[in-house]
Amino acid sequence: QVHVVESGGGLVQSGGSLRLSCAVSGLTFSRYAMGWFRQAPGKEREFVAAINWSGGSTYYSDSVEGRSTISRDNAKNTMFLQMNSLKPEDAAVYYCAVDPKLVAGNRYESDYWGQGTQVTVSS
Repeated sequence: QVHVVESGGGLVQSGGSLRLSCAVSGLTFSRYAMGWFRQAPGKEREFVAAINWSGGSTYYSDSVEGRSTISRDNAKNTMFLQMNSLKPEDAAVYYCAVDPKLVAGNRYESDYWGQGTQVTVSS
């Protein structure tokens, strides 16, 4: 059984930093690309960042490019998202997904999603 568990969210002041983690078990983590997504109240889930199986290629949304770094540790079956210079508009529930696929428009699907971790940014 596959388990995907995010952690590291919390309340931070505008301009602050957070490091999110995503621990995966039940599959060969190093074989899969991974992605971070977020969903704010009343909005659709959106892509944040992705990383290929080796960590050699990374991708970011325009909204976080330059302020965030996605990484992974295949020995620990864990992915990370370091977010700096946080803004109130970054507040959302952040989800990680195993091998996300773009299916239509901006919508991604994955067989395995975590339960999410809340990020709150105070202004």
